Amino acid sequence: MPESWASRRMRWGFNFFPAFRGTGARVTYISGDFREVRVKLPLSWRTRNYVGTIFGGSFYGAVDPHYMIMLIKILGPGYVVWDKAATIRFKKPGRGTLYARFEISEEEIVTIRRLLETESSIDRVYNVDLTDVAGAVHASVEKTVYIRREG
Repeated sequence: MPESWASRRMRWGFNFFPAFRGTGARVTYISGDFREVRVKLPLSWRTRNYVGTIFGGSFYGAVDPHYMIMLIKILGPGYVVWDKAATIRFKKPGRGTLYARFEISEEEIVTIRRLLETESSIDRVYNVDLTDVAGAVHASVEKTVYIRREG
């Protein structure tokens, strides 16, 4: 799905927001329905660590907020969404540009809404990989997101 004006404005906002900008990453795409986000993390003077690879904080910072914000936009008012926990597993040093792709399916949204009909809150776990252009995984991040109905 192409970007909408709203998702394009959000992409610009991410890329100019100082906390996200400091990671060295850039959001390159947000679908018009907010169900897909793509991020690019280049190796540069801003992201390079002491040994010449991408700093671990940049790995995590590049992927940190996306699932929470996607769910806020998709679920809309009436829901509270917060990041609850995260783990990162470094697999290979980042010696070049890395990419991450976040997706939330319609089935996942239906499941969330159904579970919240009978439960006061839920935790959902999402995984995202940072990969190079060849598809090799350099880090895997697991995000736990807390969701409840408001009120």
